[in-house]
Amino acid sequence: MPSSSWWTVSSSKLYVQVADDLRENPGQWAAYHSTGHCVMLAGPGSGKTKTLALKMAKMLDEDVQEPRGIACITYNNECARELESRLGDLGVENGGRVFIGTVHSFSLTQIILPYAKAARMGLPDDFRVATKKEKAIALERAYQKVIGDAGNPQDVDQPMGMYRRRFLNRDSDAWQKNARLAGLVEEFERQLRTLGCIDFDDMPLLAVKALQQNDWLQIALLAKYPILVVDEYQDLGRALHRMVLGLCFSTGMRLFAVGDADQSIYSFTGAYPALLKNLSEREDVETVRLRLNYRSGSEIVRASSFALGEQRDYEAAEGADLGVVYFHPMTGSYENQALEVFREILANIDNRDPDLKLGDIAIVYPEAWMGDGIARIAKDAGIPFIRADKKSLYPRASPIMRLLEKCAVWCVDGWRTGTPRFSQIVRDGARLFAEEIATPEAKAVFQHDLVETLWKLRDGAASLFDWLSAVRTEVTSDLVAKCRGVQDEGEVLNTFISRTAPGGDCSEMTLEQFAGQTSQTGSLNLSTLHGAKGREFRYVVMFGMDKGRIPRDDATDEARRLFYVGFTRAKREVHIVFTASKPSPFVLEVQSRLQDDPELA
Repeated sequence: MPSSSWWTVSSSKLYVQVADDLRENPGQWAAYHSTGHCVMLAGPGSGKTKTLALKMAKMLDEDVQEPRGIACITYNNECARELESRLGDLGVENGGRVFIGTVHSFSLTQIILPYAKAARMGLPDDFRVATKKEKAIALERAYQKVIGDAGNPQDVDQPMGMYRRRFLNRDSDAWQKNARLAGLVEEFERQLRTLGCIDFDDMPLLAVKALQQNDWLQIALLAKYPILVVDEYQDLGRALHRMVLGLCFSTGMRLFAVGDADQSIYSFTGAYPALLKNLSEREDVETVRLRLNYRSGSEIVRASSFALGEQRDYEAAEGADLGVVYFHPMTGSYENQALEVFREILANIDNRDPDLKLGDIAIVYPEAWMGDGIARIAKDAGIPFIRADKKSLYPRASPIMRLLEKCAVWCVDGWRTGTPRFSQIVRDGARLFAEEIATPEAKAVFQHDLVETLWKLRDGAASLFDWLSAVRTEVTSDLVAKCRGVQDEGEVLNTFISRTAPGGDCSEMTLEQFAGQTSQTGSLNLSTLHGAKGREFRYVVMFGMDKGRIPRDDATDEARRLFYVGFTRAKREVHIVFTASKPSPFVLEVQSRLQDDPELA
């Protein structure tokens, strides 16, 4: 579980110089100079992370007096790392005043761990975050007690989670609307407590309840963080929204929120885009819209409104490439279509772009299984690839695996080149194990132990099993054992190490091959549409854009946004691949609108 990171603005105030670049963009400039509650509605490629980093540096330097600081809640760990990197580039260095992390991390480290006993949350003193195995045990016990049939408890896991995240007030009539699910949730939580655990969904729910029941806790957070920043607001759900309403519009925290309802694609985790819309329409909130797209070619930007199905006034930034949208009707099985993607589409891209790197290309698809045929063809052709879906080597969002990827790159060649920076590796590790690495002294010890271990393991040809086992023994095992929020991360690492052991399916993998998993240039990107969010590529191939795949059912609103997210990942070219006999209605609409639009003909 990632935790806080600590920053202070250097005396050089580099952010002031860099912020001058925002003058040419009215939306960015207005957001940068906002003084009260502000919502920045930021479309694809709008430079929102740059603007957010500059705004945070400005507020930290000009609006918040030491020792008070800023809390920044992000959607995932990747967002947190990217924002930290941007702040570091602006000369915002370690200090002690800023939290950057997920809503789960904020809830756990800023509310639950320090105040569980004082706020009477009913948790045992030595509670920990449940592992997947412990969650499965609690769910099975709850299922047998509440439902009691011979069904599979895992079948109710997702609907139970969605119900749990949707209804925050357990005393309301709405909570009992589905008595079976309500009873299952309550029994599941009782079973977790019996095991001495909470889970990830518990974190924001416990935090919101504690804040509602304890005015002093709201005041304590306000004293520490007079400003709350929220990134990707549309993805963070009802618990975070309730927290914002209480802290910012009742207690007095200042809010700076960033989001785009058009890119809300996580309803299955509790995302609800109307919350951002409602927030932006409040009279006591200044709403700023970023209209310029710095990522995509002008034709792609104009065509993207057809992909969304709603008109938006986005424009490509001055000097942008033209951009092209191609349509590729195909026949045969998906594997045959994938073969044509390699033979025709990728080959033609390679011929047109002499500077092409594999990492410039992404093939995205609606469902993870559709990547299997693409992966087989790439493997048979000797083309390196990285999957960002359920079939990836390990969970791509896992903080401990992303930390180890960077360590591997450093051991292979980074110690010579300075990429990645060792300071960034240490920073990532300190955030991951923040419960134990909570002081400058502890961070210095961690840095010493890490560099001493990695220095001995600088051999790209080494067995990955041996390398991972050594790093686990000498660096991570004690930290995982002591940090209550990262038990699941320890299981992720153990599972992958077992796959690299003799007899495992990755037993031949070397350290150098593992390091290649983090390459931004040397591997073809294979991803679900969900996994591609927040990323950008020079060329995007949208594969399997068929009726029945996108949308899969009548839930067309979110499917439309998912299609739009895939479409707007591209800088130069979008290639839409579909079965000729059953194209998605989204594809037909874009194709028809492009033919009818003289500007795009």
